[in-house]
Amino acid sequence: MKTVALNAFPRVAQRRAGAKALRAKGWVPAVIYGRQTQAQNLEIDTKQMEDLIHHSASENLLVDLALKDDARPSRLALVQEIQHHPLSGKLLHVDFHEVAQDEKVTIQVPVETTGEAAGVKTGGGVLEHVLFRIKVRGLPKDLPEFITIDVTNLNLGEAIHIGEIQPPPGVEILGDKHIPIVAVAAPRTEEEEAAEAAEAAAAAPGEVEMIKEKKEEGEEAAAPAKGAAKGAEKPGGEKGAKGAEKPVGDKGAAEKKPAEKKK
Repeated sequence: MKTVALNAFPRVAQRRAGAKALRAKGWVPAVIYGRQTQAQNLEIDTKQMEDLIHHSASENLLVDLALKDDARPSRLALVQEIQHHPLSGKLLHVDFHEVAQDEKVTIQVPVETTGEAAGVKTGGGVLEHVLFRIKVRGLPKDLPEFITIDVTNLNLGEAIHIGEIQPPPGVEILGDKHIPIVAVAAPRTEEEEAAEAAEAAAAAPGEVEMIKEKKEEGEEAAAPAKGAAKGAEKPGGEKGAKGAEKPVGDKGAAEKKPAEKKK
């Protein structure tokens, strides 16, 4: 991965108000951390960071961080995460992960495809992206910005799996080798989609009703069982006898009175 230069300054402004004030002045709050260093708050020029992202194939950047007015003025770091505003897309925060040139690191890189799959071109299939990013491991200088997969020879019903990708020199691709990354699937007809939707709509209400009924029956059955268990816990004696008479009590007497009148 190519190294790019970036200037940064130690950040004094803290909390939300401080970060908001920084952004208003054209700066982005950031943080740098690593295995052997404590996390440190930084601030970087928004335009400089945006230019780096714009001229890069992805947001995976290896930066030579020039930290002004600091005891360690030069740092090698990977851009770990960039937070954007969900509506405007403006930069909100940047995380840097400090690395060493001779230390292997693991990152996620985007997957890009090249060519037109045979199954799409001649078979009428649809190219499906199962994974958009995969994990790779290597020295910072060997890490790729993205992985490219040629799908030209991919026929209908075929897939390219993690284990089939040839990694760049010095890089190891991580993950289950049997997981597909891209596949060519047969297109679904309107009749199939309509049939599946109708089946789902018909099955859903009945299933919900059955679950509800079972739950209510279970609750009603549980109540007397709990009461019976309480009575069974009292082995005998005066307290136990009183506890046993209580549930029957007046109700039992009320049931016997009509019988006595008949006699």
